[in-house]
Amino acid sequence: MKSFRIIFSLIILGLSVKSIKAQNFSLALQSELSATNPGILFSIKSGDGQLTWSGAAGINDLKLGDSLQVSQTFRIASVTKTYVAAAILRLMEKKVLTLEDPISKHLSPKHTKILAQDYDLEQITIAQILRHSAGFFDHTHAPEFFEKVFSFPLYEWTRTAQIQLGVEKGDRIGSPGKQFSYSDMGYVILGELIEIYTGKSLDGGIKELLGLEKLGLVRTDFERMDSQTDQQRIHQYFQGKDTYDFSHTMDYYGGGGILSNTADLIDFFQALFQGKIFDNPATLELMLKPGTYPIKPKLDYGMGMFKVQVNNMDAYCHSGFWGTQVLYIPKLDIYMAVNYSGGWGGGPVAPVFEKVLKEMGETNQSNR
Repeated sequence: MKSFRIIFSLIILGLSVKSIKAQNFSLALQSELSATNPGILFSIKSGDGQLTWSGAAGINDLKLGDSLQVSQTFRIASVTKTYVAAAILRLMEKKVLTLEDPISKHLSPKHTKILAQDYDLEQITIAQILRHSAGFFDHTHAPEFFEKVFSFPLYEWTRTAQIQLGVEKGDRIGSPGKQFSYSDMGYVILGELIEIYTGKSLDGGIKELLGLEKLGLVRTDFERMDSQTDQQRIHQYFQGKDTYDFSHTMDYYGGGGILSNTADLIDFFQALFQGKIFDNPATLELMLKPGTYPIKPKLDYGMGMFKVQVNNMDAYCHSGFWGTQVLYIPKLDIYMAVNYSGGWGGGPVAPVFEKVLKEMGETNQSNR
């Protein structure tokens, strides 16, 4: 009987500790709400599954005043690049292409003709595009891009229109492989390769190559591909403006385009780092290895993945324009994902991650 009481007491203590952590996590989310950021969605999970928590705070639609719900989806924007990069690496594993292939070997004739006006496509490799070192101008940096987005938010962009804009309005950044220069246009180009070699839409091609449905990621879809995922999409804000009705095509063809929720984002990253995406462990190592350049960039970028520091610990992540970030800390074997519906300011790492780690007592780990 005494041993039973001890075990029961330990169970109650464990539940109490979990309850306290959940309360502290919720307070951390609440502290991130502001006039410019009306809502936040967050998930955290340990690699062994012992810690799993998701939370939501704040308002979804400011006009209605409805609360955000934990399972709601959002435009993950450039986090899509991690999925695109992984899909291209799967095509490499299947020997459909090699990373040192010139992009001219794989592009459609239509886009080859457009890009050849500014770029020597024989000298630009797939690896360089994956690492943002091909020298491509980013079409979203053309003033005309956001002028059109805000003046005509329902305008239907095409992949061709975005590539054409990048060629017409921007100069080549530099020689292939000689610099890091983040470019949505490069990943829009890579998105076409996935469609060509799978014979499917970008949504279907990525799901096939990465096995997303087998992983149970039922709320990870390109927008307009699953009605339930679309219906659960939140309102996202930019400089106080509700962008809910902005056409999904502005950021859709590989540079962005996926809708997901924080739990699915974590599950994808966990599958990636636990060896469930690639056939060969060396492929993940290749994905994470940053490029080397004469002038070191501010942030290390591999292939669809940034390497950053969180509380003096190495972490791998990707961020998205509409306030999304997903991150993995190998030292702690912890995954976190967040969406700030109004974005966050400041550094490369979402502030809530550091606050949650503090609540867990995981600060200055490298000094212990």
